[in-house]
Amino acid sequence: MPLESWIGQAFAPAAASIGTGNIPGAVLGLVTADGKRAVHWSGAAQIQPEHAPISRETWFDLASLTKVIFTTTRILHLVEEGKIALDDPLATVIPDLRQYDMNAAERRLTFRQCLAHQTHLPAVEPLYTYGQDPNTLRAFILQRVWQPGPPVYSDINFMLLGIAIERLTGQALIDQPLPPRFSFRPDPALCAATERCTWRGRVIRGEVHDENAFALGGASGHAGLFGTIDGVLDFAQSVLDGSALSPDSVKAIRTRESDKRTVGWEGFHPGWHGGDSCSAGTIGHTGFTGTGLWIDFERGLAWSLLTNRVHPSRHKDSGILALRRATGEQTVALFNRHARP
Repeated sequence: MPLESWIGQAFAPAAASIGTGNIPGAVLGLVTADGKRAVHWSGAAQIQPEHAPISRETWFDLASLTKVIFTTTRILHLVEEGKIALDDPLATVIPDLRQYDMNAAERRLTFRQCLAHQTHLPAVEPLYTYGQDPNTLRAFILQRVWQPGPPVYSDINFMLLGIAIERLTGQALIDQPLPPRFSFRPDPALCAATERCTWRGRVIRGEVHDENAFALGGASGHAGLFGTIDGVLDFAQSVLDGSALSPDSVKAIRTRESDKRTVGWEGFHPGWHGGDSCSAGTIGHTGFTGTGLWIDFERGLAWSLLTNRVHPSRHKDSGILALRRATGEQTVALFNRHARP
């Protein structure tokens, strides 16, 4: 049975969430390794200050999906090109990293450690409160004495990786080439709105929601990428069919560097955001704005749920974890029943 015939059932948890007002709108997309695809959507791209309907062509602020779709993939391509190795220290590319202390712990951090969130760096820091000059903020990130702590999921890791990409390519992140249906500079009229930002004093639409990425110029290694559901599915299919990355790179994103983390991605574990019915080798990632992508290699299936759950405010319980888990459970169950060979 084709995906189109049952994707509406897989969308049922999102439809219920829209109906109760937990989220304004959502788009669900499914794709298989051989290119079969289905998309279903409902709800609003914006409800304040005016209403705009959601569609298949709506662009979403992908938030931390930037980490896997752009940053991880770009770093792995640079490895494939022989420009760096995963176990090289970042300081080989960013020699001015903590340049006033040659023994600083940050100078020993490797690309692999940052990609897998196995560093001492904190989860997040309100860098935007220190100013909005991108070059000064980049210098601050490089020279700050980061307090030691246990490994955590860290935006700072990916800010450093973004700076490394800029150094290696000689091009600002916001100017980096991107596949079709992705952009760091989308048309606001085509975008789903995110938050009514108290700092910027307006509803955010078509500019990055993440304050640090905004202050860094609109694009960073941890956030800033926008895309449509078909752009995300194009990427997912290219990972499934092996065209996006070399075999060694695919092995890297599938191999655990810790209990939960691979290079760039999160691996399946009980209670995770992708639901418990995924194959053990499934990888996934989420974004704060309400986005998510999961790739089940054993089934040859990927699904992405894109929502604008922070619109008009992040300060409410949108139930996004339960929604993501229910969507994953429903998708895998229906795939097993109707589509799996």
